[in-house]
Amino acid sequence: MEIVDLSTLPDAETRYTEFLKQVCEKHDMDHAAYAGMNPASGTVAGFVTYDDAWTEHYQNQGLIMIDPTIHMARRSIAPVDWSRLERGPEFQRMFNDASEFGISNQGVTIPVRGPFGDIGLLSASRDCSKEEWRKLYTHVIGDLQSMAVHIHDHVVSSDEVTSALYHPNLSTREVEILQWVAAGKSQQDIGDILSISHRTVEVHLRSSREKLSALTTPQAVGRAIAIGLITPS
Repeated sequence: MEIVDLSTLPDAETRYTEFLKQVCEKHDMDHAAYAGMNPASGTVAGFVTYDDAWTEHYQNQGLIMIDPTIHMARRSIAPVDWSRLERGPEFQRMFNDASEFGISNQGVTIPVRGPFGDIGLLSASRDCSKEEWRKLYTHVIGDLQSMAVHIHDHVVSSDEVTSALYHPNLSTREVEILQWVAAGKSQQDIGDILSISHRTVEVHLRSSREKLSALTTPQAVGRAIAIGLITPS
């Protein structure tokens, strides 16, 4: 598992745009975008790799009001594969416009929910056939989920109020196991390395997910990296 470490990138707003560009480079995507809302501080954040022309069109036409990728993802706990969205009038309007700016309807939006009602959405898309998209999606979705948590938690933790509130208390063993997961080791591998059963590894992972308010282990790894508990490998 390879995650771009946001702490190594330039300061200020360019940090997140550069992160999204590296997400695209690592996973053969054309575009990526992040949008987040933090009710604890009352802030909204958004960063994209799209051309300015599409961004302006999207805003001027009020497409956020009908964008099915956003509205579906806000109600979901799982990644929203655009290829599985209903092809209704809103989808047709959205992607007919998008195609004029060279943006494909093959993509995914990954929702991330934090412990204080904060929510983030990471989207990535690629212009390719349905068959190519299916293969790509299967290959990269785990890493993209980790990256979604990583950028969301980094944006949220930059707010002093939320940063002060969020201090998960993981055990040394839980941190150790998450670090091995980040290094690409399986549960069986980790059990062998630490001389414990793979079921014990799973118990620690389950506890880590609960403490980090993560739905999946990749999300837990991404969140642990974002808040500095472990380092990316």
